[in-house]
Amino acid sequence: MGLAISSSSFAAGAEIPAKYTCSGADVSPQLAWSGAPSRTQSFALIADDPDAPVGTWTHWVLYDLPPATSGLPEGVSKVDEPPAGGRQGQNDFRKVGYGGPCPPPGKPHRYFFKLYALDKMLGLKPGVSRQQVEQAMQGHILAHAEVMGKFKR
Repeated sequence: MGLAISSSSFAAGAEIPAKYTCSGADVSPQLAWSGAPSRTQSFALIADDPDAPVGTWTHWVLYDLPPATSGLPEGVSKVDEPPAGGRQGQNDFRKVGYGGPCPPPGKPHRYFFKLYALDKMLGLKPGVSRQQVEQAMQGHILAHAEVMGKFKR
């Protein structure tokens, strides 16, 4: 079946509740995954909004999640190395950890939570950029899955 990701916080393709956005508590949604390849050594997660006026906006960068990880709880701490495991990079709000949807008023935006199964730990220090994580992942992605939710203000 392959790698799959879902959330109990919102249904795939549906509206993301305000709790997980700048209109609410701005906590990260719960995520769960399964079907990782047997050679998986770590996971990386990148959440972004390709509909942002300035181009794709990065909301969350998380990497070096241990291979036994099968999800993330709601409300992952906005610290370099959260208790849930892994390390967090800097989002486009220039902060470490999750920064929820916060689009300008108008049309709904799409938010993609992209999970990558990798054949190695990236070993990057906390707080790095999305670009640094993507560069380190090149040639090491075993599988990829994503779930998308929408939000508008």
